[in-house]
Amino acid sequence: MAPERAVVTNRKARHEYHILETLEAGLVLTGTEVKSLRLGRANLNDAFARVENGEVYLYNMHISPYDYGNRFNHEPTRVRKLMLHKDEIRRLVGKTREQGLTLIPLRIYFNDRGWAKVELALARGKKKWDKREDIARREAQREAARAVKLRAR
Repeated sequence: MAPERAVVTNRKARHEYHILETLEAGLVLTGTEVKSLRLGRANLNDAFARVENGEVYLYNMHISPYDYGNRFNHEPTRVRKLMLHKDEIRRLVGKTREQGLTLIPLRIYFNDRGWAKVELALARGKKKWDKREDIARREAQREAARAVKLRAR
């Protein structure tokens, strides 16, 4: 079995949101989208997911058109359906409506069977002071590691 290979990650997501839980969902894609994804030509920066009519859709994910595609090439930012179990969708509806949480894609990868998957996060947006706290904590850890390294010399 080959390990799963991340095609694209949303690096900004962990900076902008508190990640409360993650789940895996399948992506409904066309042939040229899969080929373009395998080449790593996708962008998740402004992407988000939304539950509508008992189904989950992914918005603003950009998959570049496949270079060798013909006139049936895909539209780069079309809305894509996500495949989840009904009980997962019902749980997500409750959490996004009542608790005001957001569904953010963290990464897209191909699993060991070759299926394109998206790792969705149930997240709450960070305030400016939360971001500053995280930066300060990271700087403190860096300083401590640097001090330990110098002490070891």
